Amino acid sequence: MSVKDLTQQLGTAIQALSDCDTMRGMFHEHRDGAPLPSGPALREIIDLCRAILFPGFYGNSNLNSQTLEYHIGVNVERLYCLLSEQVTAGLCFSREQHENEGADKADAAGSEAVCPVDRAQEIALAFITKLPELRSVLATDVEATYTGDPAAASRGEIISCYPVVKAITNYRIAHELYLQGVPLVPRIITEMAHSETGIDIHPEAQIGHHFSIDHGTGVVIGATCIIGNHVKLYQGVTLGAKSFPLDENGHPIKGIPRHPILEDDVIVYSNATILGRITIARGTVIGGNLWVTESTQPGERLVQAKRTSFN
Repeated sequence: MSVKDLTQQLGTAIQALSDCDTMRGMFHEHRDGAPLPSGPALREIIDLCRAILFPGFYGNSNLNSQTLEYHIGVNVERLYCLLSEQVTAGLCFSREQHENEGADKADAAGSEAVCPVDRAQEIALAFITKLPELRSVLATDVEATYTGDPAAASRGEIISCYPVVKAITNYRIAHELYLQGVPLVPRIITEMAHSETGIDIHPEAQIGHHFSIDHGTGVVIGATCIIGNHVKLYQGVTLGAKSFPLDENGHPIKGIPRHPILEDDVIVYSNATILGRITIARGTVIGGNLWVTESTQPGERLVQAKRTSFN
């Protein structure tokens, strides 16, 4: 192939790849003062939160009672700055998406994105003031995992290496930001935990205290799930939606409850699938590999039928 032919074919491919009309929803056009959330910055935010919530186990391990307040202070100040920036980016992104979906292309291109920096700073401060409460709830999750796992040698072992701690920490951080009205950022944070642990928890889900997941790989908790207190899941559990009602254009209707409610003291064993807006009543135990699409009674035990021998 000649250099001329190579250049021509590459140019044709570049033109096709640069055609904005073919990239609806696939191209984010930069606007001055309207950055996208940053993956590396959000990872640092998670590292800082873990170091603040579990000092000595994450972050600087050379801590003692005399230096603890200093190190937490440094981390909190850094967290406030980074989180303010990333919340601003999330708010700007949401505004742009709204403009692009609600206006024609020309109007969207000509509009100015006003990024509410002040609002982002308010959210960052409100989030930091919630950290003591988040730590208290996470302490119940660690306790539930420790008391529920005979293989756990100590609470420190659970905090250091159990995937549920990393996943539930990311979830509780993301859920608090979701409650503060932050777009996009909470979902990125829970997807980071999904990649790290194999546990997929949507930030919109509501989860009570003393929550534990044994092993954890493959667990999925949908956006509209409501989970009570003292609930335990095993690996491979899916709390999902049974179907998606469609609008007149054939698109899924968003924002409606479609995932299960698990009341207090429920146990769900490995690879069970619970689908739809049903209620798993208080004290229910669901055995492994079951497919559940109907509500249960309090204290009910669902297990697979025993095999019958025909010898």
